[in-house]
Amino acid sequence: MSNGSPTALLLNVGHALDHLFLLIFATAVSAIAAEWGLAWPDLMPYTVGAFVMFGLGSLPAGRLGDLWGRRRMMVIFFLGMGATGLLVTAATGPISLAAALTLMGIFSAIYHPVGIPMLVQHSRNPGFTIGLNGLAGNLGIAVAAVLTGLLVTYAGWRTAFAVPAAISLGCGALFAAVAPRESLPPARRPKTSVDLPASVMRRVFAVMTLAAISASLIFNFTTNGNGRLLAERFSGVIDSPATLGGLLAAIYTVASFAQIAVGKLIDRVPLKRLYLPIVAAQVPLFVLAAHATGWALFACAFLFMTFVFGAIPFIDAMIVRYVDDRLRSRVAGMRLAVSFGVSSVAVWVLGPTVKAAGFETLLLAMAAISAVTALCVGLLPGQVPAAVREPEGAARAALSGG
Repeated sequence: MSNGSPTALLLNVGHALDHLFLLIFATAVSAIAAEWGLAWPDLMPYTVGAFVMFGLGSLPAGRLGDLWGRRRMMVIFFLGMGATGLLVTAATGPISLAAALTLMGIFSAIYHPVGIPMLVQHSRNPGFTIGLNGLAGNLGIAVAAVLTGLLVTYAGWRTAFAVPAAISLGCGALFAAVAPRESLPPARRPKTSVDLPASVMRRVFAVMTLAAISASLIFNFTTNGNGRLLAERFSGVIDSPATLGGLLAAIYTVASFAQIAVGKLIDRVPLKRLYLPIVAAQVPLFVLAAHATGWALFACAFLFMTFVFGAIPFIDAMIVRYVDDRLRSRVAGMRLAVSFGVSSVAVWVLGPTVKAAGFETLLLAMAAISAVTALCVGLLPGQVPAAVREPEGAARAALSGG
């Protein structure tokens, strides 16, 4: 699949929407809490259901993607995200909000185990394709920060959910019209990769799972906490939600381009040699950020998010390199169910942790988690044969109209 094809473009937009939807609440939480007479840390735990289902739902979503078909699952993703986004706008209190967000989490779980394998299944440069897709996802995070800030300020928090919901419904209709139909689901296609020794595969899967858990904790802590971190450390200097949202969007937008560079390098450099320094660099940056305020904190946040985003493509690159396409959605689903299921605790404890111990303690904890990730990556095999490319004939046979 060409990166410029309509299907690929919509798959990348889907990644942006997936992250955008899950982070609207993190940006709008102060406005929602104010409307309902609550403090924002007390409201944060009500979103944990979305992140739990984002992880646990990946397992059945990946299985259905391989056995039923990825195209069908992506149509369900777009329409489901749009419908649940509208459902959130009807929430009247914390319980109904939590229920709507949890339902949204079920649909959001579809994208990563289904959309990414669909995107890379015929790619000649999977590292670059994954990097470009990661950029799209993180631009969704950036858009969530700035768009939500603007909509909350000028139109209210419910509009901040309604606008992306309408976009997702439109994308679902368009994807159903342009995406090639699959004549065979992935599980029934011919095998396309080399067999690796069982000991190597066990080692890779263990490292992949452990690194994914720790990386997901870092990702959830930063993307859900950065908005409040900037607000606290810029207090008295910048207090406008729209301006703070713009600063956060600038961090996410520029830092996201690290994934393009990393994606290109993944196609040329052994994963371990590239992954290890990117993860290790996060440790001192989180320590520095723990003690920084104002523009010094802004600089630290820009740097640590560059390395956090730069590390994102590696787990998907491992799956592409070591796992046959017939199984990728299921393997990705299992990995995501474990890593996001465990890391959803980050969303649960974020508000209470900051309330009790402050952001300094949280940032130091993130430094420790990054150090654990580096130790996990250090266990990766040094050099493993890459997977065999899928034959063009098999690619054409799998798609009718492709």
